[in-house]
Amino acid sequence: MNMKTELDLKQMNAMYAGMTVEEVVGDFVDRFGERVALASSLGMEDQVLTDIACRARPGTRVFTIDTGRLFPETYRLIDRTATRYGIKIDLFFPEREAVERMTRAGGVNLFYKSIEKRKECCQTRKLEPLRRAFAGLEAWMCGLRREQSVTRQEVQLVEWDQVNGLYKLNPLATWTEREVRDYVVARGVPYNRMHDEGYPSIGCEPCTRAVEPGDDPRAGRWWWESPAHKECGLHRR
Repeated sequence: MNMKTELDLKQMNAMYAGMTVEEVVGDFVDRFGERVALASSLGMEDQVLTDIACRARPGTRVFTIDTGRLFPETYRLIDRTATRYGIKIDLFFPEREAVERMTRAGGVNLFYKSIEKRKECCQTRKLEPLRRAFAGLEAWMCGLRREQSVTRQEVQLVEWDQVNGLYKLNPLATWTEREVRDYVVARGVPYNRMHDEGYPSIGCEPCTRAVEPGDDPRAGRWWWESPAHKECGLHRR
């Protein structure tokens, strides 16, 4: 990160601190235009951002990564969301040869065997296609919130994604789960009904399970690992 980028981050964070989320997203998409996209995992936060972005700048690009192991409900939500907002959600898939090599060597559910194997799976199924999704971009948006987990407590509104060389906007960084749900209800935003069944965070089917009331929102993701490891590598801190 050069001095100009660091100055940009300071200026944007200072300016955005006094704005509403709608104003933040609106300014960000105006600033980067076609060179910014919303990376959506179809979680409730990302559904809120899709609603805001589509109103702020119709035509804002939205994409998601189809790992090949998603819940059926997630696929249905992709269709419902595209229909609701009249948009095309770009899907990016892992490379077939890479998945075949990985599963031949480690098994179809290799991720249960070790943290290293799980990260290998995330690298193959999520991070490699994500790099292709970022091609041509200068910035991206996502639904990270500080309240979500111990690995996200220092999230800033605007950050520098060192790995991908992009500006990264986290418009909902300071929002609570209650605020997210209230927005969804008030605006009638389509969402995954599994959220009402004990799944606050939904990823790949084999790596996601329901949690008990009061548990950490991401307790059901990679539940066999310690909380400090519960990231796929997309949001490195």
